[in-house]
Amino acid sequence: MTDRPRGDGAPEDGSPDFHWLYGGGARPDGAEPRPDETRVMPTQPRPSGTPVPPPTTAPGRSSTPPVPPRPAPTPGPTAPPPRRRRGFRFWLRLVLVLLLLWVVYLVAVPVWAWTKVDKVDFEPSGKRPGDQPGTTYLMVGSDSRARLSKEERKALGTGNASGQRTDTIMLLHTGDGPNLLMSIPRDSLVEIPGHGTSKINAAYAYGGAKLLTRTIELNTGIRVDEYVEIGLGGLAGVVDAVGGIEICPTFDMKDKLANLDIEKGCQEADGATALGYARSRHTDPRYGDITRVKHQREVVAAVGDKVLSPWTFVNPVRYWRLAMAVPDFFAFGEGTGTLQAGKWATAMTNVDLSCVVPISDLVVHWDPQRSQQMFDLIKEDKTADVPKALCTPTGLPKSVTG
Repeated sequence: MTDRPRGDGAPEDGSPDFHWLYGGGARPDGAEPRPDETRVMPTQPRPSGTPVPPPTTAPGRSSTPPVPPRPAPTPGPTAPPPRRRRGFRFWLRLVLVLLLLWVVYLVAVPVWAWTKVDKVDFEPSGKRPGDQPGTTYLMVGSDSRARLSKEERKALGTGNASGQRTDTIMLLHTGDGPNLLMSIPRDSLVEIPGHGTSKINAAYAYGGAKLLTRTIELNTGIRVDEYVEIGLGGLAGVVDAVGGIEICPTFDMKDKLANLDIEKGCQEADGATALGYARSRHTDPRYGDITRVKHQREVVAAVGDKVLSPWTFVNPVRYWRLAMAVPDFFAFGEGTGTLQAGKWATAMTNVDLSCVVPISDLVVHWDPQRSQQMFDLIKEDKTADVPKALCTPTGLPKSVTG
């Protein structure tokens, strides 16, 4: 590129004039540009409305300009969270809590009632039979009126006799074999230590539970492990607490002394009727007291079935009434705990063999051979070997009772 002389339109400082190079048109001197010179075309104006193409960027760089962050929204009122529906876990926990509370109730009620139960010192001093397999309970039905009001004595037909007597004596044996419930008629003639030969219920009148226990152990050789005493009102109270029981007399029974008037056949009985049914001894002219002890076993078994029925544990009112009837009319031997009492109650609902001590007549004398055979089987816990001819409803041989 050649320099032009000063005064030809070039800058006075001597720098070349590039005005024509950037669209200024022809060279100032009017000459045509040389072939080696570059000419830039003048910029053409863009028609209005034509979109502007995006700027060209270097490779690897985004052609989209960064979007500025949106301003945070102005906080408004907080909406309540959506309500969650109660699901399976909620109901499961509720059921578990209710079950736990029910178990506590089932345990607490009898434990509390047990603290009010009277305890009886029944174990005699002196020589006693040694330990034997299984467990033998002595059950005594006391006719004490001490806890009965005047109105209750009238309603139950118990009279106003004072002192202590027993109308019911039973031995319940549990062990490896079938449970056996054996009645001992109160008129059984036996030897009473210190009192000679007399009716066995006199032992209770002479010396209470201790002398009665000693008399039974002396005459049977069976060791008494546990003791249960039921008052006159106790049976009636328990029957009413469980809503009544079914009895099945085989003949019409009318006994003013027992306040009883019922017809033959199975029927529902309340507490007063069940007690009269178990006490009456004047309605059967043939067997008398033997029939009574049979009815006593029948009532005891029926009560046991009702006590441990599922409905007892489902109905809180019935469960409470039953538990509260125990301390008012039941007494247990010293040393008996709730576990032993529970075992006794359970055994009473599962009596497989029910009979009277083998007797030879209605006076009542025990049959020397048959009774000893029965006692030996109980002592050895071999109730499974008790023959039917030995365990009869009256205690008499099958040939006699038919």
